[in-house]
Amino acid sequence: VIGISAVDGQGRLFSAGGRVVKNVAGYDLCKLLVGSMGTLAIITQVTLKLRPLAESRVLLWGTFSALEQIDDALERLLCSQTRPVAIEVLNPAAIHQILRESKLELPADQFVLCLAFEGTPQQTAWELQAARQELSGHRPGVLLPVEEAASRALWSALCEYQAASDDPLTLQASVPPSAAMELVGQATRSGIAVQCHAGNGVIIGHLPDRCSTAQEAAAVLRPLREQCEQSGGSLVVLACDDDWKSRIPLFGTPRAAAPLEARIKAALDPQDLLSPRRLG
Repeated sequence: VIGISAVDGQGRLFSAGGRVVKNVAGYDLCKLLVGSMGTLAIITQVTLKLRPLAESRVLLWGTFSALEQIDDALERLLCSQTRPVAIEVLNPAAIHQILRESKLELPADQFVLCLAFEGTPQQTAWELQAARQELSGHRPGVLLPVEEAASRALWSALCEYQAASDDPLTLQASVPPSAAMELVGQATRSGIAVQCHAGNGVIIGHLPDRCSTAQEAAAVLRPLREQCEQSGGSLVVLACDDDWKSRIPLFGTPRAAAPLEARIKAALDPQDLLSPRRLG
Protein backbone atom coordinates (compact mmCIF):
# COMPACT_ATOMS: atom_id res chain seq x y z
CA VAL A 1 0.00 0.00 0.00
CA ILE A 2 1.59 3.29 -1.10
CA GLY A 3 -1.43 5.54 -0.68
CA ILE A 4 -4.48 5.48 1.55
CA SER A 5 -7.62 7.50 2.39
CA ALA A 6 -9.78 6.99 5.47
CA VAL A 7 -12.41 8.39 7.84
CA ASP A 8 -11.56 8.50 11.54
CA GLY A 9 -13.88 7.97 14.50
CA GLN A 10 -14.92 11.62 14.47
CA GLY A 11 -15.93 11.63 10.82
CA ARG A 12 -12.82 13.45 9.61
CA LEU A 13 -11.43 12.58 6.19
CA PHE A 14 -7.68 12.22 5.79
CA SER A 15 -5.18 10.65 3.43
CA ALA A 16 -1.52 9.67 3.33
CA GLY A 17 1.00 8.51 0.78
CA GLY A 18 0.38 9.01 -2.90
CA ARG A 19 0.31 7.42 -6.32
CA VAL A 20 4.05 6.90 -6.72
CA VAL A 21 6.70 5.30 -4.52
CA LYS A 22 8.81 7.95 -2.81
CA ASN A 23 10.60 8.67 0.45
CA VAL A 24 8.69 10.91 2.84
CA ALA A 25 9.14 12.31 6.31
CA GLY A 26 6.62 11.87 9.12
CA TYR A 27 4.32 9.06 10.19
CA ASP A 28 3.76 6.04 7.95
CA LEU A 29 -0.03 6.14 8.16
CA CYS A 30 -0.40 3.43 5.50
CA LYS A 31 1.23 0.80 7.70
CA LEU A 32 -0.45 2.19 10.81
CA LEU A 33 -3.95 1.84 9.38
CA VAL A 34 -3.37 -1.54 7.74
CA GLY A 35 -2.02 -2.94 11.00
CA SER A 36 -4.69 -1.40 13.22
CA MET A 37 -7.35 -3.93 12.14
CA GLY A 38 -10.08 -1.31 11.77
CA THR A 39 -9.67 0.23 15.22
CA LEU A 40 -8.41 3.67 14.14
CA ALA A 41 -10.31 4.55 10.96
CA ILE A 42 -12.44 3.22 8.13
CA ILE A 43 -10.29 2.81 5.03
CA THR A 44 -12.09 4.19 1.97
CA GLN A 45 -9.42 3.99 -0.72
CA VAL A 46 -6.01 2.42 -1.24
CA THR A 47 -3.33 2.77 -3.89
CA LEU A 48 -1.36 -0.42 -4.41
CA LYS A 49 2.09 -0.95 -5.85
CA LEU A 50 1.89 -3.72 -8.45
CA ARG A 51 4.37 -5.56 -10.62
CA PRO A 52 3.91 -7.57 -13.81
CA LEU A 53 3.24 -11.29 -13.59
CA ALA A 54 6.45 -13.21 -14.16
CA GLU A 55 6.93 -14.92 -17.50
CA SER A 56 8.14 -18.03 -15.71
CA ARG A 57 7.89 -19.40 -12.16
CA VAL A 58 9.51 -22.57 -10.84
CA LEU A 59 9.64 -24.02 -7.33
CA LEU A 60 12.28 -26.25 -5.79
CA TRP A 61 10.94 -28.80 -3.28
CA GLY A 62 13.69 -30.08 -0.97
CA THR A 63 13.22 -32.55 1.88
CA PHE A 64 15.44 -32.69 4.96
CA SER A 65 15.41 -35.06 7.91
CA ALA A 66 16.18 -32.37 10.51
CA LEU A 67 15.62 -28.64 10.99
CA GLU A 68 19.33 -28.22 11.72
CA GLN A 69 20.04 -29.12 8.10
CA ILE A 70 17.54 -26.54 6.91
CA ASP A 71 19.09 -23.94 9.21
CA ASP A 72 22.49 -24.62 7.62
CA ALA A 73 20.93 -24.43 4.14
CA LEU A 74 19.35 -21.07 5.00
CA GLU A 75 22.76 -19.76 6.07
CA ARG A 76 24.06 -20.81 2.66
CA LEU A 77 21.24 -18.95 0.93
CA LEU A 78 22.38 -15.70 2.55
CA CYS A 79 25.31 -15.64 0.12
CA SER A 80 23.58 -17.44 -2.73
CA GLN A 81 23.91 -16.28 -6.32
CA THR A 82 20.18 -16.87 -6.69
CA ARG A 83 17.36 -14.55 -5.64
CA PRO A 84 14.36 -16.61 -4.53
CA VAL A 85 11.06 -14.73 -4.27
CA ALA A 86 9.88 -17.11 -1.53
CA ILE A 87 11.71 -19.25 1.05
CA GLU A 88 9.20 -21.53 2.76
CA VAL A 89 9.84 -24.13 5.48
CA LEU A 90 7.11 -26.68 6.20
CA ASN A 91 6.86 -29.31 8.91
CA PRO A 92 5.28 -32.71 8.11
CA ALA A 93 1.80 -31.72 9.34
CA ALA A 94 1.77 -28.62 7.14
CA ILE A 95 3.15 -30.55 4.16
CA HIS A 96 0.17 -32.89 4.18
CA GLN A 97 -2.21 -29.91 4.31
CA ILE A 98 -0.41 -28.15 1.43
CA LEU A 99 -0.36 -31.27 -0.75
CA ARG A 100 -4.01 -32.01 -0.03
CA GLU A 101 -4.94 -28.47 -1.08
CA SER A 102 -2.75 -28.48 -4.22
CA LYS A 103 -3.68 -32.07 -5.18
CA LEU A 104 0.00 -32.86 -5.83
CA GLU A 105 2.04 -35.91 -4.98
CA LEU A 106 5.42 -34.85 -3.61
CA PRO A 107 7.74 -36.35 -0.96
CA ALA A 108 6.08 -35.60 2.38
CA ASP A 109 7.74 -37.64 5.12
CA GLN A 110 10.32 -35.05 6.24
CA PHE A 111 10.71 -31.30 6.72
CA VAL A 112 10.58 -29.32 3.48
CA LEU A 113 12.45 -26.26 2.26
CA CYS A 114 10.62 -24.85 -0.76
CA LEU A 115 12.18 -22.08 -2.87
CA ALA A 116 10.40 -20.11 -5.58
CA PHE A 117 12.07 -18.32 -8.50
CA GLU A 118 10.51 -15.93 -11.02
CA GLY A 119 11.72 -14.25 -14.18
CA THR A 120 12.31 -15.23 -17.77
CA PRO A 121 12.53 -18.95 -18.58
CA GLN A 122 16.30 -18.58 -18.94
CA GLN A 123 16.61 -16.89 -15.53
CA THR A 124 14.49 -19.41 -13.65
CA ALA A 125 16.25 -22.37 -15.31
CA TRP A 126 19.64 -20.99 -14.25
CA GLU A 127 18.50 -20.17 -10.70
CA LEU A 128 16.95 -23.60 -10.29
CA GLN A 129 20.16 -25.33 -11.32
CA ALA A 130 22.31 -23.04 -9.15
CA ALA A 131 20.10 -23.58 -6.08
CA ARG A 132 20.22 -27.36 -6.50
CA GLN A 133 24.01 -27.22 -6.60
CA GLU A 134 24.21 -24.94 -3.56
CA LEU A 135 21.83 -27.05 -1.45
CA SER A 136 23.16 -30.46 -2.45
CA GLY A 137 25.91 -30.24 0.17
CA HIS A 138 23.38 -30.08 3.03
CA ARG A 139 22.26 -33.72 2.70
CA PRO A 140 18.72 -33.24 1.34
CA GLY A 141 16.54 -36.26 0.81
CA VAL A 142 15.40 -34.98 -2.58
CA LEU A 143 15.66 -31.71 -4.52
CA LEU A 144 12.72 -31.84 -6.88
CA PRO A 145 11.83 -29.09 -9.39
CA VAL A 146 8.12 -28.21 -9.61
CA GLU A 147 7.24 -26.47 -12.86
CA GLU A 148 4.34 -25.25 -15.01
CA ALA A 149 0.82 -26.19 -13.85
CA ALA A 150 2.06 -28.02 -10.76
CA SER A 151 3.98 -24.95 -9.62
CA ARG A 152 0.84 -22.79 -9.92
CA ALA A 153 -1.16 -25.20 -7.77
CA LEU A 154 1.60 -25.41 -5.17
CA TRP A 155 2.11 -21.63 -5.15
CA SER A 156 -1.60 -21.08 -4.57
CA ALA A 157 -1.66 -23.56 -1.68
CA LEU A 158 1.37 -21.90 -0.06
CA CYS A 159 -0.18 -18.42 -0.38
CA GLU A 160 -3.53 -19.53 1.02
CA TYR A 161 -2.10 -21.48 3.94
CA GLN A 162 -2.63 -18.65 6.43
CA ALA A 163 -6.37 -18.52 5.71
CA ALA A 164 -8.43 -19.92 8.56
CA SER A 165 -9.96 -23.31 7.77
CA ASP A 166 -11.63 -25.87 9.98
CA ASP A 167 -8.65 -25.90 12.35
CA PRO A 168 -9.53 -24.83 15.90
CA LEU A 169 -7.01 -21.96 15.96
CA THR A 170 -4.64 -20.20 13.55
CA LEU A 171 -1.65 -18.25 14.89
CA GLN A 172 1.02 -15.96 13.49
CA ALA A 173 4.41 -15.63 15.12
CA SER A 174 7.06 -13.08 14.16
CA VAL A 175 10.64 -13.67 15.29
CA PRO A 176 14.11 -12.78 13.99
CA PRO A 177 14.91 -15.15 11.10
CA SER A 178 17.81 -16.55 13.11
CA ALA A 179 15.34 -17.81 15.73
CA ALA A 180 12.74 -19.16 13.31
CA MET A 181 13.88 -22.79 13.05
CA GLU A 182 14.01 -23.16 16.84
CA LEU A 183 10.40 -21.99 17.04
CA VAL A 184 9.37 -24.30 14.18
CA GLY A 185 10.86 -27.18 16.16
CA GLN A 186 8.97 -26.23 19.31
CA ALA A 187 5.71 -25.88 17.38
CA THR A 188 6.25 -29.23 15.67
CA ARG A 189 6.73 -30.97 19.02
CA SER A 190 3.42 -29.42 20.11
CA GLY A 191 1.63 -30.94 17.12
CA ILE A 192 1.12 -27.65 15.27
CA ALA A 193 1.11 -27.60 11.45
CA VAL A 194 3.62 -24.86 10.58
CA GLN A 195 4.58 -22.85 7.52
CA CYS A 196 7.57 -20.53 8.05
CA HIS A 197 8.45 -17.66 5.74
CA ALA A 198 12.14 -18.16 6.50
CA GLY A 199 13.26 -14.96 4.81
CA ASN A 200 11.52 -12.71 7.35
CA GLY A 201 10.77 -14.98 10.35
CA VAL A 202 6.97 -14.95 10.01
CA ILE A 203 5.42 -18.28 11.01
CA ILE A 204 1.83 -19.42 10.41
CA GLY A 205 0.52 -22.31 12.51
CA HIS A 206 -2.70 -24.30 12.73
CA LEU A 207 -3.43 -26.06 16.03
CA PRO A 208 -4.38 -29.74 15.86
CA ASP A 209 -7.96 -30.92 16.29
CA ARG A 210 -7.08 -32.44 19.66
CA CYS A 211 -7.11 -28.88 21.07
CA SER A 212 -10.86 -28.90 21.56
CA THR A 213 -11.11 -26.36 24.40
CA ALA A 214 -9.81 -22.87 25.03
CA GLN A 215 -7.80 -24.14 28.01
CA GLU A 216 -6.02 -26.73 25.87
CA ALA A 217 -5.27 -24.17 23.18
CA ALA A 218 -3.94 -21.67 25.74
CA ALA A 219 -1.67 -24.35 27.21
CA VAL A 220 -0.18 -25.05 23.77
CA LEU A 221 0.27 -21.34 22.98
CA ARG A 222 1.88 -20.34 26.28
CA PRO A 223 5.40 -21.78 25.78
CA LEU A 224 5.45 -20.71 22.13
CA ARG A 225 4.56 -17.13 23.02
CA GLU A 226 7.19 -17.08 25.78
CA GLN A 227 9.81 -18.28 23.31
CA CYS A 228 8.76 -15.63 20.76
CA GLU A 229 8.86 -12.80 23.28
CA GLN A 230 12.22 -13.90 24.68
CA SER A 231 13.69 -13.58 21.18
CA GLY A 232 12.17 -10.12 20.70
CA GLY A 233 9.20 -11.30 18.66
CA SER A 234 5.48 -11.76 19.16
CA LEU A 235 2.67 -14.25 18.68
CA VAL A 236 -0.92 -13.33 17.83
CA VAL A 237 -4.03 -15.40 17.26
CA LEU A 238 -5.39 -14.81 13.75
CA ALA A 239 -8.54 -16.90 14.07
CA CYS A 240 -10.28 -19.13 16.59
CA ASP A 241 -13.75 -20.01 17.81
CA ASP A 242 -15.62 -16.87 18.87
CA ASP A 243 -16.26 -18.14 22.38
CA TRP A 244 -12.51 -18.71 22.88
CA LYS A 245 -11.56 -15.08 22.28
CA SER A 246 -12.37 -13.93 25.79
CA ARG A 247 -10.44 -16.81 27.35
CA ILE A 248 -7.24 -16.82 25.27
CA PRO A 249 -4.76 -13.91 25.18
CA LEU A 250 -4.99 -12.98 21.51
CA PHE A 251 -2.07 -10.56 21.39
CA GLY A 252 0.23 -11.58 24.23
CA THR A 253 2.11 -9.35 26.63
CA PRO A 254 1.54 -5.60 26.01
CA ARG A 255 4.59 -4.12 24.32
CA ALA A 256 6.47 -0.97 25.30
CA ALA A 257 4.57 0.93 22.60
CA ALA A 258 1.18 0.26 24.24
CA PRO A 259 0.86 3.76 25.80
CA LEU A 260 1.64 5.36 22.43
CA GLU A 261 -0.94 3.14 20.73
CA ALA A 262 -3.54 4.24 23.31
CA ARG A 263 -2.77 7.90 22.60
CA ILE A 264 -3.18 7.39 18.85
CA LYS A 265 -6.49 5.62 19.45
CA ALA A 266 -7.68 8.50 21.67
CA ALA A 267 -6.73 11.04 19.00
CA LEU A 268 -8.44 9.29 16.07
CA ASP A 269 -11.35 7.53 17.81
CA PRO A 270 -11.90 9.08 21.25
CA GLN A 271 -15.37 7.52 21.68
CA ASP A 272 -14.10 4.02 20.86
CA LEU A 273 -16.63 3.56 18.05
CA LEU A 274 -14.44 1.62 15.63
CA SER A 275 -13.98 -2.11 16.35
CA PRO A 276 -14.19 -1.60 20.12
CA ARG A 277 -12.16 -4.03 22.24
CA ARG A 278 -10.85 -5.83 19.16
CA LEU A 279 -7.25 -5.33 20.27
CA GLY A 280 -8.01 -5.32 23.99
